[in-house]
Amino acid sequence: MYAVVKTGGKQYRVSVGQKLKVEQIPADVGAEITLDQVLLAGEGESVKVGAPLVAGAAVRCTVLSHGRHDKIKIFKMRRRKHYQKHQGHRQNYTELRIDAIAA
Repeated sequence: MYAVVKTGGKQYRVSVGQKLKVEQIPADVGAEITLDQVLLAGEGESVKVGAPLVAGAAVRCTVLSHGRHDKIKIFKMRRRKHYQKHQGHRQNYTELRIDAIAA
C-alpha cells in the first residue's frame, strides 16, 4: 500500500517501512505523529484520489532523528561591476519512518 502525503509544503509518495526526510516538524525523537493530509491512497489496482484530501485517511509515522542537510552554496555575481556575493544555507529536516497507512 502507498499514499501521497503533503507536509511542509511538499508532497511525498510513501509506503510502509520507508524512511523519509521532510521539513522540520516540532516533535521529540521517538514520538509517533500522524500525517492527516493524504492526497491519494492506493493498493494494487484500487486507487482513492482525494478532492483535495482522502476522507478518513491518515499515515502514522515515528520520528527517528532531527538534522541538517548538506550546505548549498549561493554565489551571485554581476560581470564588470565588481560585485560578488557568497552565501550558504543548511536546511533543517526531520527523519520519519512510515509505520502504517490507514485509508
